[in-house]
Amino acid sequence: MTEASIKPGGIIMAKTIERYFDVALYLLVLSGFGALASTGGLDLPAVILVGLALALRGVQLLTRREFAIPERWTTLLTLIYVVIYLADYFFLSRSFLTATVHLVLFAMVVRLFSLQRTRDHYMLAVLSFLMVLAAAVLTVGSVFLLSFAGFLLVAVVTFVLMEMQHSVSSEQTHAQDPRVASPARPMAYGLLAIAPALMLMILAGSFLIFFILPRISSRYLSAYAPTSDVSTGFTDRVQLGRIGQIQQSSAVVMHIEIQNDLQGAYDLKWRGMALSAFDGREWTNSFDQTQLRPAGDGSYRLAPLVDLRGASVAASRSIRYRVLMEPIGTNVFFLAERPQSLTGNFRQVSMDAGGAVYDLDADHPINQYEAESQLPEIDNDGLRVAANTVPAGMDRYLKLPPLDVRISKLAEEITGQAASNYDKAVALEQYLSTHFGYTLELPRSLPQDPLANFLFERKHGHCEYFASSMAVMLRSLRIPSRIVTGFRGGEYNDLTGQYVVRASDAHSWVEAYFPGSGWISFDPTPAGSLPARTGWSRMQLYVDAAASFWREWVINYDVSHQRTLGKNTAASSRQFFDEALRWIGRQHRAMLRAARRARDHFTNFPVRWLSGLIAFAAVQIALLNLRHLVRGLRNRSLRAHPERAPRESAALWYDRMVSRMARLGWRKSLSQTPLDFVAAIQEAALQKKVARFTRAYESARFGKSVGDAQSLPELFQDITATEAANSKKTAKRVAAS
Repeated sequence: MTEASIKPGGIIMAKTIERYFDVALYLLVLSGFGALASTGGLDLPAVILVGLALALRGVQLLTRREFAIPERWTTLLTLIYVVIYLADYFFLSRSFLTATVHLVLFAMVVRLFSLQRTRDHYMLAVLSFLMVLAAAVLTVGSVFLLSFAGFLLVAVVTFVLMEMQHSVSSEQTHAQDPRVASPARPMAYGLLAIAPALMLMILAGSFLIFFILPRISSRYLSAYAPTSDVSTGFTDRVQLGRIGQIQQSSAVVMHIEIQNDLQGAYDLKWRGMALSAFDGREWTNSFDQTQLRPAGDGSYRLAPLVDLRGASVAASRSIRYRVLMEPIGTNVFFLAERPQSLTGNFRQVSMDAGGAVYDLDADHPINQYEAESQLPEIDNDGLRVAANTVPAGMDRYLKLPPLDVRISKLAEEITGQAASNYDKAVALEQYLSTHFGYTLELPRSLPQDPLANFLFERKHGHCEYFASSMAVMLRSLRIPSRIVTGFRGGEYNDLTGQYVVRASDAHSWVEAYFPGSGWISFDPTPAGSLPARTGWSRMQLYVDAAASFWREWVINYDVSHQRTLGKNTAASSRQFFDEALRWIGRQHRAMLRAARRARDHFTNFPVRWLSGLIAFAAVQIALLNLRHLVRGLRNRSLRAHPERAPRESAALWYDRMVSRMARLGWRKSLSQTPLDFVAAIQEAALQKKVARFTRAYESARFGKSVGDAQSLPELFQDITATEAANSKKTAKRVAAS
């Protein structure tokens, strides 16, 4: 075959590979950018600009209209962006990760429109991988697994095509008849078949290696991870309305698993930070922190069972719980009331006078921890007899900014009939929760006096306004008070046994101090306004369970998880084999008992067993021959009553006659007609009777003559009589001889 006949086939193959490679490389870039954009850590201008560039490149591939940036422009744009990168890092984003991601995106767009050499293709593939790597840093959500799987699938196809393109361009194409159809479709089918298989094998191997190899550190590049807006509501300075803004989001904040809680029976407040100073628009925390020393087992002792000022604390029951935190960017631990101990991989932990617990270990951000709390039991009678005095050192909890005079007058009116400070607090709590409405619709601008606006004009607000109003009115009555920010409740997921706490569960409430009892919680926010999650579908619960598994066993996988997984695997294996051996033993003993019972029955009741076997055999035989029995009964009925079906009856009587004639030595062959059979009979008397039977048969069979059909039994009896007479003659001849 000449070179001229080879070259066209090679050109077709090369163009096909190049076409598929361009599309695959574009999809690789698109999947990498999709993984990065799905994290939510990419700013909106970058998403819009890069999205438009990718859309333009997609249109080029569809219309096959290429546009390439000249190489000199590429160099110039790169030099210009170096200056932009420095400005982005120092003045705009002020984040190394964000500025670097912008640089990668810029380089990717430039390379996408300036593909000229092989190294440009390799560079674009590397930039796509860098986008996926940045996505891994910016998120810990389980959605990343799906994004990564899609990227991996496209990457397999891309690198296979890249190698094929390199081979076609560097070697002489193998001989191929140009008249053969284009290889595009078979190649597409082959890629679609092999790519998913390779992707699944890579993922399976990666998971196996991940779970087997020891973890040195699971927090690489964690310092560059972005913080969440939720964290701004749990700092030492919170402006009125901030908690309400957080409640607008349904993002998951943490999962909490309470030991021995299988029904979701708790509705607890997860305490974050106590705020004591109020300037009319903002609450702040000015407490000094005290660093805690870990105990021998690595846990931290948080609070004694006796208040620092001598107030005894009654505890109804102790609960132990485990918290799995999402990366919201706060160093505050969220704990149930009266926390007693904290356990986790934290080298430095501190606590302030307001009861807030902080993580000071920058190398170990809060991701998961265990804690124990003594849930308080409210002694109403004891609180009512508490002294209505202000203990020393509590002045900070009584300070008030200049307020509308109507606020203090309202507090006095509400508590005018209350005899004790505790009754006054209860009266304020009930009044606020019953006379005001709950809403998350926030004013566009904060009024000059937000509390007066809430109490006397708007009369609708969220938990911050309720808690702040009660705390301020308590202070106007000379009752020490403060507000606490944190979360309340959460949706119980019975699939994981965990409470799913979301940003919408953010809450603030009031703590008032009573001598002899300490700080007591009050919640003036209307209970009915709290988010209700009873409408969750099962699918959402399954998604949350998968996300919880991803966070705990993938993101936070470390040596302790590896040890737990090994122990659980070994214990499960032993339990499985032990249970299998026990099951085999039970089955063997059951078979022996059944055999003994059968032997005893056969030995003691042979007649009964024999009768039963005979009856069983008879029933089986009857069932097997049921069709023949039914047919025989039907035929007998038709022979006895020919008038019901003369044609079928005639056929049955004729078959019976032929069978009887066969006994006499006159067999009818299949090729003989009824008349031929009559002619073949050589005995005159018998032939005459068979001929008469045959005429009646044909008249009934083909003429539907009822009379002839009814005569067939009599004619058959006549033939039978002839047979009997012949039998007697034969017997006499035998006897005479």
